[in-house]
Amino acid sequence: MSDASYDVVGIGNAIVDIIARCDEAFLSNHGMEKGFMQLISAGQANELYGDMGTAIEQSGGSAANSCAGIASFGGKCAFIGRVAGDQFGKIFAHDIRAVGVAYDTPASDAGLPTARCLVLVTPDGERTMNTFLGASTELGAGDVDGALIASAQVTYLEGYLFDKPQAKAAFVEAAKLAGKAGRKVALTLSDAFCVDRHREDFLELVRGGVDILFANETEITSLYQMNAFDDAAGAVRAECEIAVLTRSEAGAVIISGNETIHVPANPVERVVDATGAGDLYAAGFLYGLTSAQSLETCGKLGALAASEIISHIGARPEGSLKDLAKAKGLLS
Repeated sequence: MSDASYDVVGIGNAIVDIIARCDEAFLSNHGMEKGFMQLISAGQANELYGDMGTAIEQSGGSAANSCAGIASFGGKCAFIGRVAGDQFGKIFAHDIRAVGVAYDTPASDAGLPTARCLVLVTPDGERTMNTFLGASTELGAGDVDGALIASAQVTYLEGYLFDKPQAKAAFVEAAKLAGKAGRKVALTLSDAFCVDRHREDFLELVRGGVDILFANETEITSLYQMNAFDDAAGAVRAECEIAVLTRSEAGAVIISGNETIHVPANPVERVVDATGAGDLYAAGFLYGLTSAQSLETCGKLGALAASEIISHIGARPEGSLKDLAKAKGLLS
């Protein structure tokens, strides 16, 4: 696929991540359950923003995080996602371009404000997320650039977007365009609750248009409604070309045809912030895949990127992932 202008084009929620440290008391005082994500209104987002301490503000959203990770490896990436023409929309656009990701989705001049995810990180590294989805949910099939999809080796779809019918239509359109152009389609299931809400639609997409599936243990067992991981892994084997199933500290299982590859997790001294671990695993894997690495090396690149991201605050690498991979002997 050397004729491609881009390695990966990601489609997902365009969200500004606002990340701050807090103690357990802050969570309980604001009625939050630690480690969970809740959807909030624009008013709640503004109120919580005012109560939070010093924060990092950067472009976020699951697929956007993955794109930024691929760019850090030296890959060529583009992103499709909807923001408003407001302050946070400008922050998102500037930030994602600054990390080397092409981004040209026009900002909406009407409708909802730009999405925000207010992430509170407790001393144990656990993150509690409060998400206002805003303008990101207004993405539709009209935002899918057919020429851009055709110019990328892989179109990477974010499961979180499935909650809105017009976004679901955008996914179906993107998968159809990628298939027509002879390109690959990757999907991340994103969240077990998301899978519960849209199981039949996800299964239809996996069976009809997904080549590469990313899921963690909870998501894949939810998708196939099976209690045992091995049973779910067996079910997905027949349904897509490659399945990348992550199991936190137990590493990952990569399934392709009759092949099953176990890749251990990269050890880290201390988990500071788990935000973006799955997103960066996908980044490493997709970078490896689009640069013709073996599936085992793809998994090792994913594990390396995930371990880097959980060792500090935020879902952006602190240094070059390419340099880190070279230092570990994974890339020449």
